[in-house]
Amino acid sequence: MNHAFPCGTLPLDFVGTLRARRNAEPVEKLATPELLDDWFLESGMLDLAPGASEADLAVAVDLREAIHALVAARIERRPLPTEAVAEVNLQAAGLPVTVRIGPDGATRTGTAIQGLAALARETVEIIGGDEAALLRECSRPGCTQVYLDRSRGHRREWCAMRTCGNRVKAAAYRARRHSAKS
Repeated sequence: MNHAFPCGTLPLDFVGTLRARRNAEPVEKLATPELLDDWFLESGMLDLAPGASEADLAVAVDLREAIHALVAARIERRPLPTEAVAEVNLQAAGLPVTVRIGPDGATRTGTAIQGLAALARETVEIIGGDEAALLRECSRPGCTQVYLDRSRGHRREWCAMRTCGNRVKAAAYRARRHSAKS
């Protein structure tokens, strides 16, 4: 697998395809059209690779950054950036992914642009709805993944317990053990 899906919300996992975005050299997980195809397959959005092109990849990166700008604005309680709103709305107006039933069950197929339209529509629902108040950024230093805090009491700190939460807790444990030995 080339991609991670810690958030349980595809648009926010899509934002996470640029890892450690505040670092001097963030890690780009959508470096090629083939990696974009992989993202659609691994996410379960599409059952067949859409055959993304360089142009599709450029649209995908623009959409990802627009989603990130909207999420950051909501988290920081700032007005939504006009350009990001326009980009997400433009993509959300696109054709939907094709869903068909057959002898083996449902299949989802489409182009990369259709997959991006689905991500944009879900973004509109999140940013424009009640869930916008649940947007958070992972509190592990170095992680810039965003997620919806649907936890009881809304006190979730990490994008995923199995990754960031585990690392923070293990580091704290090691620090306690080290100070106890000193």
